[in-house]
Amino acid sequence: MSVLITGATGGLGNAVCKAFADAGKNVIGVAREWPENMPFTMLSADLTTTEGCNGMVEEALKQGPIDALVHLVGGYTGGTPLSDTTDSAWDRMLNLNLRSAFLAIRAVLKPMLAAQRGRIVAIGSRAAVEPSPNSAAYAVSKAGLVALVKNVAAESTGTGVTANIVLASTIDTPPNRKAMPKADFSKWVTPESIAKLLVWLASDESADVNGAVIPIYGRS
Repeated sequence: MSVLITGATGGLGNAVCKAFADAGKNVIGVAREWPENMPFTMLSADLTTTEGCNGMVEEALKQGPIDALVHLVGGYTGGTPLSDTTDSAWDRMLNLNLRSAFLAIRAVLKPMLAAQRGRIVAIGSRAAVEPSPNSAAYAVSKAGLVALVKNVAAESTGTGVTANIVLASTIDTPPNRKAMPKADFSKWVTPESIAKLLVWLASDESADVNGAVIPIYGRS
């Protein structure tokens, strides 16, 4: 089983790649840059571009069918009210959190539909379904991601391809701890917990789950 994992560097990406590798899957990790060599196939691509996403899929297919796309690419820009949100901040959130998912999913859908099997799983955010003051651009991009995945699921019904999205609260990663040093880390969701859920959603056992919006909030 080949699993294409975007956003494979960083706290969550490392945990997800490890979980899939430990489950015996062929991991193909994708990131813009790789700071070090990893014990799985590494691809470099800019996933905010059509060329980057199409090239990613073409390279992955050289190893055989893509059984699952696990889309982790995302980022956060916030801290200001909507009235002070700049055009660049708005565009960055839509490009990073929504456009990249659209391009990656579009690129992988054709070979999956041709094979009549595949799993698409995306990481979203609690902010997609709950108010997130001073983070409108981020929240809107994540809400759009939910709509995207649900529409992919609806279009893929009966094809053997499923699409689901996991909504995480604050993830317990070193960058988040550094950004919020006074927070209660014990209430945050761990990367390992998210990774276990993603491994199941990408498996054959999850065939009856399609279009699901699944919260994973830790104890917050």
